[in-house]
Amino acid sequence: MADNIHPVFDRMVPREEREARNGHRGGVFWLTGLSGSGKSTIATAAERQLFEQATRVVLLDGDNIRSGLCNNLGFSLEDRRENIRRIAEVAKLFAASGAVVICSFVSPTRDIRSMAREIIGGADFHEVFINTPLETCEARDVKGLYAKARRGEIKGFTGIDSPYEPPINPMLDLRTEKLSVAEAANQLVAVTKKATSF
Repeated sequence: MADNIHPVFDRMVPREEREARNGHRGGVFWLTGLSGSGKSTIATAAERQLFEQATRVVLLDGDNIRSGLCNNLGFSLEDRRENIRRIAEVAKLFAASGAVVICSFVSPTRDIRSMAREIIGGADFHEVFINTPLETCEARDVKGLYAKARRGEIKGFTGIDSPYEPPINPMLDLRTEKLSVAEAANQLVAVTKKATSF
């Protein structure tokens, strides 16, 4: 199979030219946290800000990805790993095209996030912890998932009967109990601009 694959990366418009036209470097900002922590809300608010500031920005969000690219995967740790592997490969392609990529995924274990970092490359991978206690996420329960998990209707739910391992040294630690959505998004935008400026 590999003998039939002939990449054309060397003939494509170089990343440096794309970044020069965009006016910023590409990079991946990986938002991790429990379900209900505010990842998607903060990510969409930051995306809008960056877009309004003429940043070439792409948002990859968990539910969106699972409705298409990864709709054949479940929520076992093995399937979660494959989900993140596919997302990381897509994010890598967008970053190589000079885009700022915001990824919003539970990505529950350090091993899974380490794999994403390895695929994307350490220079482009920026980990952002949406740091919200389980009790707060469960109280919000925007999608009703925690209630289902507590009733045993959902198995392997992160934070209930499947582990979540917080980042050890994230680029940004957003404690959403103490921040409004706007404040959290502003902080994310600020570090994004700093990390991708020439």
